Amino acid sequence: MGLAEATEGGAPADEAMPRHVKIAIGLPIMAAFVMILNETVMSVALPKLMDEFSVNASSAQWLTTGYLLTMAVVIPTSGLILQRFTTRAVFLSATSLFAAGTLLAGIAPAFGVLLVARVIQASGTALILPLLMTTIMTLVPAARRGRTMGLVTIVIAVAPAVGPTFSGLILKSLSWRWLFLSVLPIAVLALVVGAVMVRNAGEPKPVRFDPLSVLLSAVAFGGLIYGLSAIGESAAGHTPVPPAVPLVVGAVALALFVLRQMRLQRDDAALLDLRTFRTRSFVVGIIVLLFAMAALFGALILLPLYLQNVRDLSTLKTGLTLLPGGLAMGLCGPVVGRLADRFGPRPLVIPGTMIMAAGLGMMGAIDLHTHIAYVITTHVLTCIGIGFAMTPLMTSALGSLDAHLYSHGSAILNTLQQFSGAAGTALFVTVMTKSANSSADSGATSVEAQATGIQDAFLWGAGLGILAVAVSFLVRGTNGSSKMEAAPVH
Repeated sequence: MGLAEATEGGAPADEAMPRHVKIAIGLPIMAAFVMILNETVMSVALPKLMDEFSVNASSAQWLTTGYLLTMAVVIPTSGLILQRFTTRAVFLSATSLFAAGTLLAGIAPAFGVLLVARVIQASGTALILPLLMTTIMTLVPAARRGRTMGLVTIVIAVAPAVGPTFSGLILKSLSWRWLFLSVLPIAVLALVVGAVMVRNAGEPKPVRFDPLSVLLSAVAFGGLIYGLSAIGESAAGHTPVPPAVPLVVGAVALALFVLRQMRLQRDDAALLDLRTFRTRSFVVGIIVLLFAMAALFGALILLPLYLQNVRDLSTLKTGLTLLPGGLAMGLCGPVVGRLADRFGPRPLVIPGTMIMAAGLGMMGAIDLHTHIAYVITTHVLTCIGIGFAMTPLMTSALGSLDAHLYSHGSAILNTLQQFSGAAGTALFVTVMTKSANSSADSGATSVEAQATGIQDAFLWGAGLGILAVAVSFLVRGTNGSSKMEAAPVH
């Protein structure tokens, strides 16, 4: 009997999960935390890297851009990978890639080597979250999925919040190389323990590999992510390629990709099975998540700019100022997950999006003289709102799919989260830059102009929040759950 069937058939919802299930979920959670933490540390270290390797800012930025592009290319393939290969093989591959990239980054003798190391790291990171979400949906009974998915919220929320503080502490007294070397033992530990203890969930299937779909996916999502990233740089006059070029190329490739997937999915051979979008709860959940992720990533970009450029705080103090928001969002995850298991997503998502919109609107009042306690409070409020929405939305969106679509659903969810993060960043930075330029032209000082730009960008963010509130009323009152059994563990 499958786990889902056992739960739905009358087993207590609070019955302890088997040890092998806890291991299958706990190890990817630990690995994902370290991977996402390492994803966020690089921006703080860029000035030191520019000095050490004698590269300019646009070249150094590729350490971040290259990471994001690799994620954008690899994540859409994760649905196929999770079907063709065993859970154990995917976990070991992801952690091996990350550990190898981390080691190479820590000893990199040249900038080019460091860039290659970041790409290798990103290849492992891109696999771990889809693997984690698919494993939860496959092994955890529907009645426990909310609280388990809440652990994923901890990873998504706390790791980026800890990143700036972690990097600030390291760079204050050690070489930038310790940003990588300090997490290498954890990556190796996850790899070794996984090799011994991780068991397989379900059976791999001989799914057809379509090289053209992979190529179109890479061009589509890579082009769109790069184009969106370039919009902010273009507004400031620092982009080597006009953003319209990669955006148009990416949009054309995306249209061709969608047409090909619609043809291939008739034979269950699609790289990304778009039949997931036939499920209403999945579509509504994805839309609200897109607004929430755009707001979160936009705030993560603007608040450090405000704190460092307008208020002249150090990198470490900036990280410590942002830390409470990430911790609050992470701590909300398991609690909100339990509430979602009991009451369904709707009673949590609607107030969550309202709190998020209110927090972003309050950030729009931040100026040159705002007390830091107010900044922390509004950030915590925004993060709590996103936390109340994120866990129920992920659980209900994926839970509404049939079991054979879990891997595709998690791949689509993580791909679109990357896209919405890039879009939110592009929107916030563009509004900030244009508003700051307009203010400067009117005679404001550079600091006053940037403060005005940040205010306007947060008000646009509040607009995103209001749209999220509107769509949240379409969320249904119960968590979706597959009719199919949970896969056996081998």
